[in-house]
Parts: sequence; C-alpha cells; structure tokens
Amino acid sequence: MATPEFVLSLREKIGHAPLPLVGVTAVVFKDEKVLLGRRADNGAWQCVSGIVDPGEEPADAAVRECLEEAGVVARATRLALVQQLPRITYANGDEVDYLDLVFRCDWVSGEPHPADGELTEVGWYGLGELVEVEQFHVRKIALAIAEDDPTSFAGGR
Repeated sequence: MATPEFVLSLREKIGHAPLPLVGVTAVVFKDEKVLLGRRADNGAWQCVSGIVDPGEEPADAAVRECLEEAGVVARATRLALVQQLPRITYANGDEVDYLDLVFRCDWVSGEPHPADGELTEVGWYGLGELVEVEQFHVRKIALAIAEDDPTSFAGGR
C-alpha cells in the first residue's frame, strides 16, 4: 500500500498543506550484506522505509515494512539515526515533513522479493556494491553498521 488510509483521510481535511509524519528506515543486515530495494516510483536504490501508523511503535513499523515491502522477517535491534528530512513536495502538490527514524535490523527469515509493488527489485548487497545508492542512504547504512554505537542525531546533537 503506497499511501496509508490515515494520510488520505487527513489530506481530505488539509489538502496539500505540509503534513508532519514519522517515517522509518530499516537497515537490515544478513551476514556481511545489507537489504536494498529499487523503488517503483523513482527507481532509486535504498533500504526499506515507510510511515509509522497512528499508535504504532516505530521499531514495529520498521519490522512491518520489511515484511510488507520485501517479504523479509527482521528484528529491530538499535535506533541508529534520528533526522528531520527536508520538506518533500510530491507531484500532486502534497507537502510532507518526515521525521526519519533509522533502525539497525537483523535478518530473521525469508527470501527478499518485491512483495507489495513498492519495490521492483530487492536483494542482499555487499557493502562494496553500493555504487547506485545515493550518499544520503549510504550514510544511514554506515551509521547502522555498528551494533552498539549510540544513536546519531542530525545536526550533531
């Protein structure tokens, strides 16, 4: 599902006005590889991501998105990065301000595949194979690699 029902409901009330949403990114590791997918909407390679549902724990949202988008069961083990993303204006005029919570996750089970249509390709990639991944996303992966580093906060706080 591309746009959650609660967002569509809010859009009926506020139109295209900026909407603050909490997003999650799941940086999933299996052995020495990271789970990456090619987005269906823009073709970019990145880790699994999505929107936290109302009342949902963010770590649970990261795990849910892994299963929904990539068919992989994961376990969130650490909050790696908290950052406010620059405002996004979608083609239809909707504006969104995402607070992005990046979780290090460990693979539990499942073979990656495009499960819900949001990704066209998905698989395990070595850290040296990230040439098509934008630096913005490489940074998320780098911050999630360590299993016990403290959470990073954008802006150096």
